[in-house]
This record gives sequence, C-alpha cells and structure tokens, in this order.
Amino acid sequence: MSVVALKLAEAPAAPADADPAAAAPVATNVAANVAVPPAPTFESGPRPGERLRDVLRVVIPPIFGIALMIGIWALVAIKSGNIPGPDKTWNAALVLFSDPFYSNGPNDQGIGWNVLSSLQRVGIGFGFAALVGIPMGFILGRFAFMNRMFDPIISLLRPVSPLAWLPIGLLVFKRADPAATWTIFICSIWPMILNTAQGVQRVPQDYLNVARVLGLPETKIITKILFPAVLPYMLTGIRLSIGTAWLVIVAAEMLTGGVGIGFWVWDEWNNLKVEHIVIAIFVIGIVGLTLEQMLLLLAKRFTYESR
Repeated sequence: MSVVALKLAEAPAAPADADPAAAAPVATNVAANVAVPPAPTFESGPRPGERLRDVLRVVIPPIFGIALMIGIWALVAIKSGNIPGPDKTWNAALVLFSDPFYSNGPNDQGIGWNVLSSLQRVGIGFGFAALVGIPMGFILGRFAFMNRMFDPIISLLRPVSPLAWLPIGLLVFKRADPAATWTIFICSIWPMILNTAQGVQRVPQDYLNVARVLGLPETKIITKILFPAVLPYMLTGIRLSIGTAWLVIVAAEMLTGGVGIGFWVWDEWNNLKVEHIVIAIFVIGIVGLTLEQMLLLLAKRFTYESR
C-alpha cells in the first residue's frame, strides 16, 4: 500500500530586506496547475409578478377609458332615444363590414372603397404639398432674405380655414375631385414649410463654417449636412400635415360629393342611418391614428438624439 505524500517546495533563500511572509514555504499539489472556473453569476431579471404588473399598468388604464366612453355613450343613447347605442351600432358594423368592398354603382359602394378613395385624394394632395413645401422650407431656412420676403405671405395665408380654399379650387379646376385635392394641398403645405425651415435654422453654425472652409458646393451642404440634421424636424412637419389633411378631406368630401368617406357620412345622414355615421366616426379615427403612429415610428427611426 503506497501513500502519496505532499511535498513542500523548497523556497529560495529570501534576501535580507525581503518580507518574511514572502519567504514562507508554499504547498504544491498536482491540481495546482488546474484552473478553477469562476462561479457562475446569474443576472437578476424581472420576476414574473413584476412583469405582470408592468403589463397591467399598460393595459388596464386604456380598458377603463374605453369602458367609460362606452358607458357614457350607452347612457346618452338611452336618454336621447335618437342616438344608436353600442349594441345597435355593433350589429350594424357586423353587417357593414361583412362586405366592405361591394359596388352597386358610383353612388352605392362599400365603406372600404370610400376609405380608399379618401386616402387616394389625401395621398395626391399631400404628395404635391411635400414636393413644394420641403424644398421651400430649405430655401427659407437657408437664406435670410427669402425668409423675410415670404414670412408675411405665410403669416397671412396660414390661418385661413382650409375649406375657404375649396371654392377657389372649384372655380379653377371646374371639377369636385381636383378641388378637394387642391384643398388638401393648401392645408398640408404650411406645417412642412415651417418645420423644415426651423430645422435648417437650428443647424449649428460651426457645421456650415467647416463646409465653407472646405469649399463644399451648396448641393453638398444640403445633402451631407442639412438634410440629415433637418430630417427629424421635417418628419414632424409631415406628421402634422397628414393629420390635418385627413381632417380636412372629410369636410371637403361632404361639400363636393362623389366617392369618399366624407360623402359616405353625408349620404348615410340623408338615409337616416345614424348608426352608420357613428361607425364612420370610429373608422375615421382609426385610420387617422394609424397614419399618425406610422409616421411617429418613422420619426423615431431618424431621431438620432434618442439612440
């Protein structure tokens, strides 16, 4: 029977001025050269109970708000007798959305076609406003003389109600559809001009001084310096413009007729289908909220300060 004994390594003689503790013999073992892994550490994440509470904090307040709105709506419907209640509106919505894209002629189409027609008008008018308003904002923000020249014109025309421009559109274009598009254009252009110009004016002067020292042409200054810095302001103006355009198109279509969600609301009023009007109010709100949220996500994507 053999016994493996531990040996003490002979320590070298320590110098006279060395620490006595450093000269103490050190025990060695076969396992001395084996690296011992560190003890695993676990990051403490949120517990399931905390996670559930966070979800409830986000979900419960909107549920209470919607329930309060439905309760007030039901009470008003019971007291008035003329406004359809939530149950009647829900049943009408089930029938209405069972076939939202039917077409029985130009004046009898499903709500889906009317929404798409309104979105098309908004897209065309808004697109023309962006093509004119965004370059105009860059010019006004970049050149002080142009800003002072156009400032009284913008200050005079911006407060005018968008529907006041509708008769001008009917007079010029002689048709209801381009007149409604013209109204969208004129109401959408102001937020884009003002926000873009403000963004250009807030670009640090040091950036422009460096560009001047380097001798960059104006096109390079706009594309490489101004455009990335102004993009968040420009997207804010676009978001405000699309919200205004969606508000105005409903009123414009009520006056011009044809196909569109505004005309559909007015037509349902003439047919005394009030529950359809209530449904249209929710549809208009949902579409407007969707457009705004999409642009908000796009704005956050290009807001560099939030990264």
